[in-house]
Formats: sequence, structure tokens, C-alpha cells
Amino acid sequence: MNRFHRFAIYTLLGLFALVFLAPMYVMLVTSLKDMDEIRNGNLLSLPGSINLDAWLKAWSTACTGTDCGGLKPYFWNSVVMVVPAVLISTVLGAINGYIFSKWRFRGSEVMFALMLFGVFMPMQVVLLPMSQVLGWLGLSSSVWGLVIVHVIAGLASTTLFFRNYYVGLPDELIKAAMLDGAGFWRIFFRIVLPLSTPIVVVVLIWQFTAIWNDFLYGVVFSGAESKPITVGLNNLANTSSTVKEYNVDMAAALIAALPTLFVYAVAGKYFVRGLTAGAVKG
Repeated sequence: MNRFHRFAIYTLLGLFALVFLAPMYVMLVTSLKDMDEIRNGNLLSLPGSINLDAWLKAWSTACTGTDCGGLKPYFWNSVVMVVPAVLISTVLGAINGYIFSKWRFRGSEVMFALMLFGVFMPMQVVLLPMSQVLGWLGLSSSVWGLVIVHVIAGLASTTLFFRNYYVGLPDELIKAAMLDGAGFWRIFFRIVLPLSTPIVVVVLIWQFTAIWNDFLYGVVFSGAESKPITVGLNNLANTSSTVKEYNVDMAAALIAALPTLFVYAVAGKYFVRGLTAGAVKG
């Protein structure tokens, strides 16, 4: 590849990056301005001085409907929901993938194919039956009800990821361990799991992003005290007032996006490595 081609490629990629990052730039600079500066300036202008009042208001005093407690309670609801949901769905997906790849039994391929329907099934299909199940369990309109919903909804994807990764592990490792007298769980914890770091990172990031950003399940299955951050952000943006505070709305959107941005900034390279290590093969 000559220099001109390399220059053209990097220039094109740079333009795409600018277009992609432009909305985030507008959100950030708008959140750091006061309303007078927003009215008298333009979207792309930098703030005259850094003003964090919009961030403080979005976090603690902005109105989301009739409640004026900001996004803080919604944020912590999401944290309480996401952590167990991600961990449980990842563990169950790892066990399922291990079984479907290394401990096949009669009908396992059919069962795996049936599980894959969950990857392609529209989320709206499960709303009514899931609400009935949560009602029977006494978990409707609760954070733990949302945890169960997200674990079940993510199980098909996590199983698919782990199964496709474990297919690439040598069967000889499992057979050698079995000859040494190791059982199902010992092989899983001593041999398979230590080799699973790349795919574990992929699934953790995948599940964290999907669950944190979910709105449909959050708005349908949550109650007044268990609404996640996405529902709180929607309520804040749609709360009517005499003056529309765009800086508060932008700050609130960034607060809601910060955890996923942080995860990708810290672990994004491991996500790519995990995918190329076999997460989408098989």
C-alpha cells in the first residue's frame, strides 16, 4: 500500500470518526454551558467557562415527572439490577456452553437450537407471559424481578457465545482430565474456566451494555421505586416546565451513558480480542 492510499484511508476514517463523535461533542459542550450561553451561542461553540450546575441538577434535583430527586435513585437502581443480572447470566451461559460443547447428550443439538430462538425472538413477545410469571413469584415491579427478566432474556446469547468458544477447545483436555478421575465440575473450574478469560470479558461487556441500556423491560416491569436509569432519563427529558433546560437534558444523557462509556474505554480492546479468539466462530 503506497502513501497516497494510506493517507486516503486514514483521512476517510478520520472523517467518519468526526461524524460519529459530533453528537457526543455537542452533548458535552452543551452540558457545560448555562442557558444564556446556549441561547446566544451555537451548538459547536466551546463554553466560555466550565459550568457544572447542569450536571449537579441532573443528578440530584431535576424533576422526573412529579419527583424532583434527579437521576440519582434511578442510577443506583440500575447498578443494583445490572451487577447480579450480568454475573448470573454469564455464569449460567458458561455452564450451558460447556455442556453443549463438551458433554453432549441425546437431544442436545435440538435443545441448543431451541435456545437459539431466544436470540432472534422479539422482546415484545415475552412481555405478557413474563409479567404473569413475575406476578406468580411476587416479584412484579421490583428490582429483583428485573434481574430475573434480564437473566432469562440474556441466557440465549451468553450460551451461544460460550458454546461457540468452547467448541474450539481441544477435546483431548477434557478426555485426559476424565482419565485422571476428574468430574464435571472439577474439569469446568480447573481446566475450562481458566481458559475462558477472553470470552468471559466479551460476555460481561455484552451483557452489561445490553442490560444497562435497556428501556423496554425497565419501563414495563419496574415499579415506582425500581425504575432504571433509562426510564429516569426518559421521564426527565419529557417532564414539561416553563423553560426547556437543554444543558440539564444533555448532562443527564451523559450521566446515563458514562458507565457503558467507561467499560468500553477500559476493556474495549479485550472485547475485540475475545471476539477474534472464537466468540463468533463455530
